Amino acid sequence: MEKEYNCGFTEDNKWFRYRAAAIIVEGDSVLFAGNSIDDYYYSIGGAVHMGETAEDAVRREVFEETGVHYEIDHLAVIHENFFNENKGGLKGLDCHEIAFYFLMKPRGSRELNSHSMTQGVEEKMHWLKIADLDKYRSFPTFMKDYLQSEHSGVEHIVSDERVEGNQ
Repeated sequence: MEKEYNCGFTEDNKWFRYRAAAIIVEGDSVLFAGNSIDDYYYSIGGAVHMGETAEDAVRREVFEETGVHYEIDHLAVIHENFFNENKGGLKGLDCHEIAFYFLMKPRGSRELNSHSMTQGVEEKMHWLKIADLDKYRSFPTFMKDYLQSEHSGVEHIVSDERVEGNQ
């Protein structure tokens, strides 16, 4: 099998990644992932591979994480995200991520077939109520406001989650 290269790089204490992510809504809930290493929930998705379109990447990542083939509805958000981490694989790095968020077509079912791993531990899928998203530590932070408002076209959202002292 040919090695796949992620669209991203690390240089000095800087980390960049091009990511494709999914917004999966069923009823009043949106799907997030979590694991036993990180103390937060995160969107379904991952790095785009060299030579791969964002659409192909989001379909691949959604299937890898949920075990279900979701269809893309449309590109919803282009997210520029600046953050830093104080633990894990990104500890001490100044991070810059460009993510394409695709709204996926609902299936009418929350049943998944997930057996996903991240950082060597099992990833668990969580259906979080949209109205209660502010009760959770979840990323991206724009998700609740985005899902509770009307949209036309693709939105460009910039988030700066950098914390002083983590740099």
